[in-house]
Amino acid sequence: MTFPTGYGRRVLPEVDSTNAEAARIAAELSGPEWICALRQTAGRGRRGRAWADQEGNLAATLVMRVEDAPEVTALRSFVAALALFDAFVTLTGRADAFSLKWPNDVLLNGGKVAGILLESFQVGGVRHLTIGTGVNLRRAPDTAQVETQALRPVSLEGETGLDVTPEAFLDVLAGAYAKLEAQFVTHGFTPIRRAWLDRAARLGEVVTARTGTTQTTGTFDTVDEAGNLVLITSQGRVSIPAADVFFKES
Repeated sequence: MTFPTGYGRRVLPEVDSTNAEAARIAAELSGPEWICALRQTAGRGRRGRAWADQEGNLAATLVMRVEDAPEVTALRSFVAALALFDAFVTLTGRADAFSLKWPNDVLLNGGKVAGILLESFQVGGVRHLTIGTGVNLRRAPDTAQVETQALRPVSLEGETGLDVTPEAFLDVLAGAYAKLEAQFVTHGFTPIRRAWLDRAARLGEVVTARTGTTQTTGTFDTVDEAGNLVLITSQGRVSIPAADVFFKES
C-alpha cells in the first residue's frame, strides 16, 4: 500500500517512547511524520499511566505542526479514533465488530483493542501535536495489568484470527488518517463528530464518568461540538470535558 503523500514514515527497531521520539525530532521535520517502534521500552498512556507493550503490537506516533486553537487541535483525538476504526474495517471487513469509546479508545467485540494519546508541545515557538497510538495486534495485556473495572483487553489476532504486522497496519492507518485529516481541515469537526457518534459504544445507555475527584453517572446522550461527553443525569444534562468512562455491567 502506498503511504499518503506528504507524510513521512520511519520504523525503528526500538525506542523508549514514540511520543518522546517525536518530540526529539520535531524541529528537524518538514512535514507530518509517522514514527513506529517495533519495541517500546517506556510507553505511556493517558494520565501518565504505563502502556503495556507486547511483541508484535503497534506502537506509533504521528507528529505534526499545528496552528489552530488548542481546543480545535484536541479534536484530532476523534479524527484518530475514526482512522483506527477505518483501518480495522479495511483489514477485516467487519464494521459491526468495532466501536469507539469516548474519549479515545477503540473496542473490538466489546474489549479494548486500541488507545490514543494526544500531547502538544512547542519547539522554537512552533506548536506541535503528537498522536500516539497503541494497537493490540497480536497480543493483549494480561487483565492484571489494567485498572479495576476497565474493559478487558483484546487483540486483533485473538478476536479475528487476522495476523497483521505493525508496519502493514501503520500503512493502512496512515492512509485512513490522511483522508480524515483533510476532511477535518476543510469541513471542521461537524462531519467527524457525526461519523464518530455513528460508531459510538453504549450511546443511549447508562455510563459512569470518573475524574480524580468526581464521578457522574447518566445516560450517554451525545458528544457536543466541543468534544465533551454529554450525560443525562437526575440533575439534568452534564457536559464533561475529560474523564475515564466505565460501562454498566450487563
